[in-house]
Amino acid sequence: MGLQVYNTLTKSKEAFIPLEPGKIKFYVCGVTVYDYCHIGHARSAIVFDVIYRYLLHLGYETTYVRNFTDIDDKILRRAREEGADFREIARRYIQAFYEDMDALGVLRPTLEPLATENIPCMIEIIKILVDKGIAYQSGTDVYFEVEKFEGYGKLSGRQLEDMVAGARVEVDVNKKNPLDFVLWKGSKPDEPAWDSPWGPGRPGWHIECSAMGSHFLGSTFDIHGGGKDLIFPHHENEIAQSEAAFGVPFVRYWLHNGFVNINNEKMSKSLGNFFTIRDVLQHINAEALRLFVISKHYRSPVDFSDEAVAEAEKGLDRLYGTVAAVKERTSPPGDTPIADKALMEQDKELFEEAESLPRAFNEAMDNDFNTAQAIGYLFNLQRHLQRFMDRFGQKKLKGPAAALAVKACDALTGHARVLGLLCREPDVYMDEQRRLKIKSTGLTEEDVLRSIEERHKARLEKNFAEADRVRRELEAKGIQLEDTPQGTRWRVSI
Repeated sequence: MGLQVYNTLTKSKEAFIPLEPGKIKFYVCGVTVYDYCHIGHARSAIVFDVIYRYLLHLGYETTYVRNFTDIDDKILRRAREEGADFREIARRYIQAFYEDMDALGVLRPTLEPLATENIPCMIEIIKILVDKGIAYQSGTDVYFEVEKFEGYGKLSGRQLEDMVAGARVEVDVNKKNPLDFVLWKGSKPDEPAWDSPWGPGRPGWHIECSAMGSHFLGSTFDIHGGGKDLIFPHHENEIAQSEAAFGVPFVRYWLHNGFVNINNEKMSKSLGNFFTIRDVLQHINAEALRLFVISKHYRSPVDFSDEAVAEAEKGLDRLYGTVAAVKERTSPPGDTPIADKALMEQDKELFEEAESLPRAFNEAMDNDFNTAQAIGYLFNLQRHLQRFMDRFGQKKLKGPAAALAVKACDALTGHARVLGLLCREPDVYMDEQRRLKIKSTGLTEEDVLRSIEERHKARLEKNFAEADRVRRELEAKGIQLEDTPQGTRWRVSI
């Protein structure tokens, strides 16, 4: 069947056929860098990171562009409030953005252009539109005349007449139509400005992505992504100005991710349910947040709650726990043959699950990046693999049994990593989980390790009553112990 994607432009699922065989040109609207990113930003970043990873998994040579808006009214307002240069504000929050994205395991795109570094490209497009009579200067500003573009509204499905009739736009005597949008803003006193044919000023927001998209990817490219909130007016305006300027389709496939709600309510600062990524990651594992986000289809809304994220954490614990068991109890199989007969004797179902995962996983992801279904296949394999490991207790696996366990584990981790999951060693993940959760117990790591040592000493002295007392005391505070051949492990269960 091949990759199928839902195209917001056509309101239908379509076969994905790149403009150039084997190559994909992919653009996603980036953030305006005036504050820390919130979990809505996290969802969009994770969604398009997974799409990027999957395109690479399919073998496409993918050029992925994600911009930074580093000049904007909000940035200038923050700069005035702090008495700082706007560039300093932008640099600070770009750095913060990278810290958040790195924590979430989001890959760096191929290119990450800054708006301020590409203003000449924006001016060139505006000049084309003015020369064609599709844009006009009014005072020190330049506007796009929406009535001059026949297809205005085709992305959002809105009719221009209805939009004009229902427009709740403050009357602007400089505009011919209340829906006309600014391409170039004349400078105000004490604001940064760039020279242009229309006087000093700076670009409007919408022209940024048209300019950077066409400059780095061409006048027509394959995929443009962003949140659903960008469909209108931002992406609608991008289409209008780009296609009016260049006379060719701007983007072939438009992909939009759904919103994040908080406990079934829209996220909003006024409602007090607005969370930054860095605040959330103080008490939630970043990889668990990623799993939570992609457990829903990217176009659906997702409801963020402590209970939902806790479920994702439990699932991630199971995945890493199984991988840890295989790594600890198998030696590298080397050249041990994985004969079908031997594998069938060990576990027919596990063998079949491991063999079928690549096909099932790709079929799910080919269906408009259905990560929820793909994750379901990962957990199916994990359950079979864990049952297989449990059958041997704590014994070290050898020969065909070890080969089968390693084969299944490699299939599990290899496909999980396409989604940005299971990218760390299990002990690193478990250490991080303990550090995040230990605060809720009222204990420190040193307290727990001291108690484990006391219990170990009591067991050596055959004082099992004392050893049991220590275990019960830790369990009462949410600390679960597990005795393994490698020593006693602990985890926080609350």
